[in-house]
Amino acid sequence: MLNSPTPVKKVPIHLQSAQNRVYIKNGQVVNHDKSFKADVYIEDGKIKFVGSAADITIPGGVHTIDASGKLIIPGGIDPHTHMQLPFGNAVAVDDFYHGTKAAVAGGTTMIIDFVLPNKNESMIEAYDKWRSWADPKVCCDYGLHVGITWWSKSVAEEIGILCKELGINSFKTFMAYKGLYQLNDSDLLDVFERIRSLNAVAMVHAENGDIIAKNAKRLLAQGVTGPEGHELSRQEEVEAEAVHRACILAHQVDCPLYVVHVMSKSAGIEIARARQRYSKKYIFGETLAAALGTDGTHYRCQHFDHAAAHVLSPPLRPDKTTPEFLMKLLANDDLQTTGSDNCTFNKKQKELGLGDFTKIPNGVNGVEDRMSLVWERGVHSGLLDPCRFVAISSTNAAKIFNIYPQKGRISVGSDADIVIWDPQATRTISKDTHHHACDFNIFEGMTVHGVPEYVLVRGRICAENGSIRVAEGFGRFIPTPLRPPFVYDRIESKEEPRDQPVEPNNNATKKLAELDSYISAQEPPTAIFSGNPIPMSPEAARNDTPSGRGRVDGKRDQQESSFSISEELDTSGVRSSIKVNNPPGGKSTGFW
Repeated sequence: MLNSPTPVKKVPIHLQSAQNRVYIKNGQVVNHDKSFKADVYIEDGKIKFVGSAADITIPGGVHTIDASGKLIIPGGIDPHTHMQLPFGNAVAVDDFYHGTKAAVAGGTTMIIDFVLPNKNESMIEAYDKWRSWADPKVCCDYGLHVGITWWSKSVAEEIGILCKELGINSFKTFMAYKGLYQLNDSDLLDVFERIRSLNAVAMVHAENGDIIAKNAKRLLAQGVTGPEGHELSRQEEVEAEAVHRACILAHQVDCPLYVVHVMSKSAGIEIARARQRYSKKYIFGETLAAALGTDGTHYRCQHFDHAAAHVLSPPLRPDKTTPEFLMKLLANDDLQTTGSDNCTFNKKQKELGLGDFTKIPNGVNGVEDRMSLVWERGVHSGLLDPCRFVAISSTNAAKIFNIYPQKGRISVGSDADIVIWDPQATRTISKDTHHHACDFNIFEGMTVHGVPEYVLVRGRICAENGSIRVAEGFGRFIPTPLRPPFVYDRIESKEEPRDQPVEPNNNATKKLAELDSYISAQEPPTAIFSGNPIPMSPEAARNDTPSGRGRVDGKRDQQESSFSISEELDTSGVRSSIKVNNPPGGKSTGFW
């Protein structure tokens, strides 16, 4: 959609008014809602002008960028990363410096990472720990979600403190990781009710942890030890069932729900159906660069290192049509955002799972390649237009987590997080050229269209024609305020009461019919199983003790967390309904 901005009075820019000034001319501005030809002027890290060159006077000494033939887009927002995450005896090698450097190189100018407290650990202490790791290292701005990894009265109280004092509005729950993070349905209802009472946003990792535990035990007992066992233990229906259940639980208490890392067709369909079923549409879905760019056939590679490098949860799916299907869900607004779930481990760390797939550290790369990959598989393939690309790579995340229009938009007053995007340029992805600290790239050898020519973080040019110039600690912690209008205006709108049936419109009926038709056509699986962000107080914003509730040492003992997916294994009876087709990566004795 091509629109011209409303003419404005000519704006004089004085030479002495600022030191950090950039003028971008002759580009095509692309926001989530419209695209138009305009120049952009930046001063002191903010966008000061968007419009025609005839309406602004630019003095000498300003850094000028000619964006002819290029797009001027909001910097990407990756709503799902795990930098330097402890995972059993390993720690993710992309720390907050390497991870955010890689993000900037790919056109992402803000990440939202996850604080994951250990069971029985104070959420405030965990928050302080993450802030002490991130604040000195981040090269771009960042926010935080907080995981609810156990439930008690004290956790309920700390959620309130995090929301009201420490700039957190989103909380992740787990339906998987039995014995470690998993909450039962009763606890989930209590958590969702508490989150709803604070006008915050609930997030969920949706996989059925009880099924996974039984399947993993059964597979190991049968000698299936390689990476293929990871996907076999947690197949599509295991994810889809949990998504369906999570949506129902959230609906019972009118709690907005954001489903992280949707990896399968079946799970995507459940979100699409929930958004049709609940007219207020406060169910949101995120998929990953990994799910859009590759598939689960890699788990059956004969080389352990290659197969293990692709292990994450939920796993990649062996159905090769999954990436395009998920991209179509993004195009139709059945899914709303794309993240990376960036959590990288090197070969030696992945080999901790040799002989037992449940001990393979979970995680892949993606924060650097997310933007180009979504452009290649979405816009270049014809499934998305540039405005929708901006929505799913930046704006929707900014809206859901209430940092819009500070982030996620090219407009006067917004932060100057800007990417000058060359839609025709190509690059070939490789571990030899990426900016991650890891020694593997799951998109190795893929050539993608769409390359960031310039990346500006709050007005500072941090990437220029492949040259990356970032500084540790330049990024800031960005508070995410309560009651995102994009989320809560839907819930609190004057619509039919929750228990009153909503008469479906023709479009909704048609879409549900299409989904039903798709479901019935599938073969059985191979195994049965906007407001303005509130400022932080000076005390809460300090780098040394971010919460103001106690000093936290920035180091962490790698043994502090005893995480292992093998802790999901229980001792109850096994099932006889698992069917496996020749997994090559692990040992087997007469299982097929």
